Amino acid sequence: MKHSMILVGADKGGVGKTTLSRALLDYLERSNVLCRAFDTENPRGTLNRFYPTKARIIDLADVADQMSILDTMETAAEQVTIVDLKAGNLTAALDIFDRIGVLDAAKEGMFDLGLMHVVGPSIASLDEMNEVAKYTNGMDYVVARNFINETNFFEWDETTYNKYFARLPNAKEIEVPKLNEMAYEQVDLAGVTFTDFIANKTASGEEAKFSFVLRGYVRKWLNDIDSEFSQLDMIKSIMAAKRANATGDA
Repeated sequence: MKHSMILVGADKGGVGKTTLSRALLDYLERSNVLCRAFDTENPRGTLNRFYPTKARIIDLADVADQMSILDTMETAAEQVTIVDLKAGNLTAALDIFDRIGVLDAAKEGMFDLGLMHVVGPSIASLDEMNEVAKYTNGMDYVVARNFINETNFFEWDETTYNKYFARLPNAKEIEVPKLNEMAYEQVDLAGVTFTDFIANKTASGEEAKFSFVLRGYVRKWLNDIDSEFSQLDMIKSIMAAKRANATGDA
């Protein structure tokens, strides 16, 4: 079964890339897809805080850590690898992967490669799309407009946005809706996955006392993101491979 690697990143900080990584991990887990994650926010590791047994903290500039991702894909029990790129490191990470042959290997079909590029409401985020365009041939490239921190993309108008987006003919787009601030804060304080917060469970699996109202906000938000994920070609391919493997056709 062909492995899938999904990069989640942005060159601009504060756009919510780790939030998207968390939502993606939750989605795949609830879909019974085995996945592993690498948290490149060394040494702190925000993703690792919510997934201590699943998200390993690494330094992407370290060759040994690069090997821990790439040299293990064929033998890993997990079908999917998610790499959460630290803020400001998207272009640098793509350059590393380009230099060591990752992008060429994906083009040759050795594994499926996807990039979820999280953008915020600024022209700087649009300029990032130009910067990464030279790397996106042969991968599933998704622009994630994240409304988690802002209610509207105030610096964009449709003409400007369409001009940038037209330069990326193979790009797909998803929208990450805004989550109620209090609900987001309570999940963060609890240090649990979105799924566990909805299920009213602590990180150790015990019953919690999370607000019914806030759990409702998170449930609706996660359902909306699930709908966005399910339309993506990279996700459809992962689900198809999972079904084929289950029936012994892989």
